[in-house]
Amino acid sequence: MFESVLIANRGEIAVRVARACRELGVRSIAVYSEVDRDAPHVRACDEAHLLGAAAPSASYLDITRVVDVARASGAEAVHPGYGFLAENAAFARAVADAGMTFVGPSPEAIERMGDKLSARAVATAAGVAVVPGTAEPTDDVDVARAFAEEHGYPVAVKAMFGGGGRGMKVVRDAGELEDAMRSAAREAGVAFGRSECYLERYLERPRHVEVQVVGDVDGTVVHLGDRDCSLQRRHQKLIEEAPAPGLAPDVRSALHEAAVLVSREMRYVNAGTCEFLLDEDGRRFYFLEMNTRLQVEHPVTELVTGIDLVHAQLRVASGEGLGFTQDDVTVRGHAVEARINAEDPGAGFVPAPGPVLRLDPPTGPGVRLDSGVRSGGSIPREYDSMIAKLVAWAPDRDTACRRLGAALDELVVEGVPTTVPFHRLAVAHPQFLAVAHATSSVEREWDLSDLEPAAPAEGGAEGARRTEDVTVEVDGRRFEVRVITAAPAADAPRRRATRAGAATAAATGELRAPMQGTVIGYAVAEGQRVAAGDAIVTLEAMKMENTLRAPGDGTVTGLDVAPGSVVDAGTLLAVVRPD
Repeated sequence: MFESVLIANRGEIAVRVARACRELGVRSIAVYSEVDRDAPHVRACDEAHLLGAAAPSASYLDITRVVDVARASGAEAVHPGYGFLAENAAFARAVADAGMTFVGPSPEAIERMGDKLSARAVATAAGVAVVPGTAEPTDDVDVARAFAEEHGYPVAVKAMFGGGGRGMKVVRDAGELEDAMRSAAREAGVAFGRSECYLERYLERPRHVEVQVVGDVDGTVVHLGDRDCSLQRRHQKLIEEAPAPGLAPDVRSALHEAAVLVSREMRYVNAGTCEFLLDEDGRRFYFLEMNTRLQVEHPVTELVTGIDLVHAQLRVASGEGLGFTQDDVTVRGHAVEARINAEDPGAGFVPAPGPVLRLDPPTGPGVRLDSGVRSGGSIPREYDSMIAKLVAWAPDRDTACRRLGAALDELVVEGVPTTVPFHRLAVAHPQFLAVAHATSSVEREWDLSDLEPAAPAEGGAEGARRTEDVTVEVDGRRFEVRVITAAPAADAPRRRATRAGAATAAATGELRAPMQGTVIGYAVAEGQRVAAGDAIVTLEAMKMENTLRAPGDGTVTGLDVAPGSVVDAGTLLAVVRPD
């Protein structure tokens, strides 16, 4: 085992890796940006080193700086966590070139799975089905039409280097195809710096099922069961669970076998996840991609298998081997995870950075909270909005969902809006409980109108709020009541602007920033004619990209904000003038 490991990340995953290092007797080394000086992950490690300014490009994404710090600290290995540089082949190479071990797969594996078409080729070579699609990127409308005629509509135009639904267009008839291809290429170019796109047959209501694998240097590949991550919004996971519910035993076995075949074809080493789309019939499944890192949802697998995935990662990277075989992997019970983010689900899940005045974790049997935030800390706007991952385990799925619901009620987070109201709704939703949901359900089928926008945040530019818990009796029965007194700020609060944004855009054609953020770029040119729903401009806040789209057909004007500019909520970014 290594003597020391540098953790090239922040937040809850850095805390999680530091805890595993401590349990294995390994010295843990934190890195941090100026805004993270007092963050929990810094305190969780044995030593810590400053990287640079708050901007990720000046700190956590600066490969040269991270490698220099790792080498100077005497680290034998570097664990990337997830996000930031975790799936960056150049970083993995730089770590190895500096004489240290990268706790993850080879740079070649990262590259092969980072390119969607290359990943599809690996799966095909392994004999695993992929969603029917073009073998090469194309901007030829005739090629696209021929593909659509062969496989039928709808089809999806997808960015070759994309993810998270960006650079993806669903085409339902031939008349939409040419515009969709142009729009997807523009959006991909803005989001990823590469505009190449390919086509796939579009599955209307698939489930997202994935299989956790771990491989060692001797060629052994073991799967740790499956997970379901179908509850999503904008292709971002909201709730994950293990094992995937409602799978026929033969389908489950086939999924496990497919994941192992793909991993062996890759000669994959360390922890990874093979993701699949399961068709509506519950039997046909298709390889989607492989995430060459630890997943955010790894705790549900740990709870049902009893295997510590970070321990396994470190053991494999150090050359010790897995320490267990496939026969040792047994799935017991059910686990469900909710991602608790600083977002306002009542205002379109808009990110809400700010101070976390109070964080009281839930307790009780089968409840786990992984967090990189504490009371008195904050959610910096420079990074993602995650506060914590709340996980519940129970002997069966129904009990696990009820246990998670109780834990959500017990969890206290004050100072910023959170996704907790949505999660409370989700774990009790009849469709979710019946396992009748799909990746599109939240956006197309669920009624979220009861989720009210959060009250103005306490303190700061958005107003002041005073919270007081009082006890009252009604007819002799005791009730605890939380009284919130809010005083709005003089300037328009962000969430009020967000609620009004859609109506304003529809009435005037004006597209205004729904939050403070950085303009990534425009997907259109001044004077260009667009159709309703076309991407116009992409804004990034807290590592989440928000693409503003045309509210109707018209001509685009007012593209006056330079890419890279930081704008306040309400800033005019574009106007779509009706024809």
